[in-house]
Amino acid sequence: MDMGAITSAWVAGWTVSRGTPPAVARPWGYRIDVGLPKHVLRHVLPAPDASSVGRLCAEITEPYTWLKVMAAPEDVAGWITPGWTVPDDPGFMMCKRLHPAGPESRPPVPDGYTRTTETRDGVVRVRILAPDGTLAARGQIAPTGETAVADQIETDPRHRRRGLGAQVMHTLEAAAARAGAVTGVLSATTDGLGLYTSLGWRYEGPLTGIVRD
Repeated sequence: MDMGAITSAWVAGWTVSRGTPPAVARPWGYRIDVGLPKHVLRHVLPAPDASSVGRLCAEITEPYTWLKVMAAPEDVAGWITPGWTVPDDPGFMMCKRLHPAGPESRPPVPDGYTRTTETRDGVVRVRILAPDGTLAARGQIAPTGETAVADQIETDPRHRRRGLGAQVMHTLEAAAARAGAVTGVLSATTDGLGLYTSLGWRYEGPLTGIVRD
C-alpha cells in the first residue's frame, strides 16, 4: 500500500473506532468532526508540504483543531504558523498482513488474569483484567472491508512486561482477519513502536500531530 491508501484506510477505520461521523474528503486530504472539548476537528493530510500545511494553519482559527500530517516533526515544525504547536510524541504509521489464527496459536494469559472480547458497532474490543478485577490492558480494532485499524492499545504500567500487549494485539488481529480484513493499519507512539515491530508490523512512514492553541 502506498501512503495515500494507508491514510485512507486509517481514516476510515479511525472514524469507526472512535464513533465519529465519516470523514469528508477535501482537496488536501480528509476532515473529521471529532466533537471533543480538546479535539474539535481533525484534518488529515496524506501528502503534506509547506504550502498545504501553511495554508490550513492560516485559515483555521478554532482552538483544539488538529492536523495529522504524514511527515516528520522536524519538517512540520518549519511549516506551521504562530498559534500552532507540535505537542505529540512522534507517530509511526505501520501495517501488517493479517491471518485468522485460531485460539490454539495464542498463548494463555498469565495466571490470575482474564481476557474478554466483544464486538459492538463494528468495533472489536479486547480487555484483560488483573487478578483484582482492574483493567490491566486493552485495545480495539475496526475492520472496514479489506483493512482494519487497531486503536487505543494500552497496558497499565503496573502490568507491563507480562506479554499483555501482545495478547491484546494477537486477539485483535485474528478477529479482524476473521471479519475479512487482510491488512492491519495503526498509528504507533514511541512507547508502542517496539511492541508492534516485534509482532511483525512494518513501519511505513512518519505521522505528526499539530494543534491550534
